[in-house]
Amino acid sequence: MRKILLVLCSLAIISCGCDKQPQGVPATPEEQPSDDPSSPEEDPPSQPENPPYVPPEETPEVLEKPEDAGDRVPLSASVTKVQPMTGIVLWTDNSARTKSYVQLEYSYMLYNSVCKKKDVYDWSVVDKLLEEVASRGHQAVLRFRYTYPGKSCSVPDYIKNLPDYEATNGKSEGHSTEFPDWRCEELQRFHKEFHRRFAERYDQDPRLAFLETGFGLWAEYHIYDGPCIIGQTFPSHAFQKEFLPLMDEWFKCTPWMISIDAADDKYAPFSSTRSLLSLNFGNFDDSFMCEEWDRENYKNWKFFGTDRYKKAPFGGEFSYYTSSDQKHALDPEGMHGRVFEDQVAKTHMTFIIGNDQPGKQSDARIKEAAMSMGYCYEVRDFCVNPGVSASVLIANVGVAPIYKDAFVAVEGVRGSYNLRFLLPGEYTWIQIQCAATTSSKPSIECDYLVKGQKIEYQASVE
Repeated sequence: MRKILLVLCSLAIISCGCDKQPQGVPATPEEQPSDDPSSPEEDPPSQPENPPYVPPEETPEVLEKPEDAGDRVPLSASVTKVQPMTGIVLWTDNSARTKSYVQLEYSYMLYNSVCKKKDVYDWSVVDKLLEEVASRGHQAVLRFRYTYPGKSCSVPDYIKNLPDYEATNGKSEGHSTEFPDWRCEELQRFHKEFHRRFAERYDQDPRLAFLETGFGLWAEYHIYDGPCIIGQTFPSHAFQKEFLPLMDEWFKCTPWMISIDAADDKYAPFSSTRSLLSLNFGNFDDSFMCEEWDRENYKNWKFFGTDRYKKAPFGGEFSYYTSSDQKHALDPEGMHGRVFEDQVAKTHMTFIIGNDQPGKQSDARIKEAAMSMGYCYEVRDFCVNPGVSASVLIANVGVAPIYKDAFVAVEGVRGSYNLRFLLPGEYTWIQIQCAATTSSKPSIECDYLVKGQKIEYQASVE
């Protein structure tokens, strides 16, 4: 959704020289200009019901204790920190990024920092960023963008130099801004090829947690300020209908996400082509906790399906509509009549960008809010049949599932049930054939973690 920064903040950004950020490197949070805070007075016409969620094939839950489970073994454990792939996200250059409550770091990325010549891709800028994030025991949330107010678009130069490519220059957010030419067939081909190659290289990379994608200003699926010409400065619906299903083909491990603003039938084809809603994308909301959220934002969440969290993550960013939004978003008593934890539970949100929060709230409050997001596991029973098996009763007491494959393990042997399919409020017995003893303890294993990360669980089995 639309961000808004105070004029004084904008002036401070300009005076610090952030507009001189070179192309080809990750953008910094100080670059974020304001968004138009205006919103429509009337809701759009109601939309048809979305297709029901159909889960992929999975190991069925086992609700009854196995007959040969053996005897109960006492087990005590606590979730002591924010869990991997969840929580309050800071930008990669935020000085607070090493705080213990951080699990995820965010950065914009530029297409022309990777590709400068046709079919020549240099991923070193992505590798460098991912390695830096992983070195801190964190994972990255990345968003590639073309258009940013006050900047040249990140279309590769070889495309800009083609005779059939004509960029559009116009004002956005008060700044001279370059918009891509989506009439150009090579740009369309490149966009598809870029994401295919990105998935080929990074889809199973544990350093990458989530990929956000889109078009328009900040890749947020809108051009509310500036020359908006569908099929020219913004890609046509026909191209999007061709591109979006390909993302599902290419990204099998890394969840990909688009802005909730894609619910607008001006920009996206979802209203006219309802089958696209069955794709496995998640959503992000870039003005979470704003005053108008119930009237303006939530209708877009509902458009994409409030149960979409069952297969793909919900994320976002705290609203920049006013300075008050950033200052009070995590107030324990809430803001605009809503408490953050309640909104997280309502939307089943996994993460949110809160880059300003270290200057607004205490570390303890940020950690508390972050721990309310995403999955959380509780082992409710643990039984051992010595030398034969271990049986674990595990529940997801969080607000969302985990979105990478994860398994309960005992004595280094993993159970067959994939915790990716354990939804909030659900539980299952998992029996693991292994040489368990009364000294054994279960763990949760995931191949998509970086060094230093661990999935915890809580338990009070007596």
